[in-house]
Amino acid sequence: MVVNSAKRGAGDSVVSALYVRTRQLHLEAEKTGILAEILHGTAGRAGYTLLLRNLHPAYQAIEAGIAQHRDDPALAPLAEYPLARTPAIESDLVALAGDDWTERLPLLPAAAAYADRIAEVTAADGSLLIAHAYTRYLGDLNGGQIVRRLLEKTMQLGPNELMHYDFSAIGDPATLKLAYRDALERAGAAATDPAAIVEEGAVAFTCNIALSMEVQRHVA
Repeated sequence: MVVNSAKRGAGDSVVSALYVRTRQLHLEAEKTGILAEILHGTAGRAGYTLLLRNLHPAYQAIEAGIAQHRDDPALAPLAEYPLARTPAIESDLVALAGDDWTERLPLLPAAAAYADRIAEVTAADGSLLIAHAYTRYLGDLNGGQIVRRLLEKTMQLGPNELMHYDFSAIGDPATLKLAYRDALERAGAAATDPAAIVEEGAVAFTCNIALSMEVQRHVA
């Protein structure tokens, strides 16, 4: 369902609109690629490690973009929350693949395209980063906590391999989820084109699906 911008008022929820717009893509993401294998408990450590390595550039790009636009009213609410996952992902990759993970694990084309898209919207209209922050960080605070428990059970990963999903240094994930959702709402309310943010959410999910499928093909 595409949100009709003509029917969206200033008080409408950008998070709810993103949810509606990406709901089917979210379901597709859970049924395809390496993510589907992770959720079904059939993925191996190699597949998860490769996925994490290829998500790393996207997180780097989002975090650099938010820092660059931290004085923009549409990004300032997100800059208030230090949820940056890049250091945690790097720590996980060292634990999973060794200090030389950048040399041992390939950067796949879909990962480069995903990061390039984020860099592109950062340069063109920083407010579109709201969609990418919604997709990744709200996802980490919500479904990501389920994924963490699955990885603990099916791959026997330990805390030092799951820092990506560990927000204990910042706060309780359930509390952070509500606070970050509020930050996303305030960011969307300050943006000049909320409808464009909603459509960018679909782009973000499409990038994630493409990456998940490419990782699966690479480890098959």
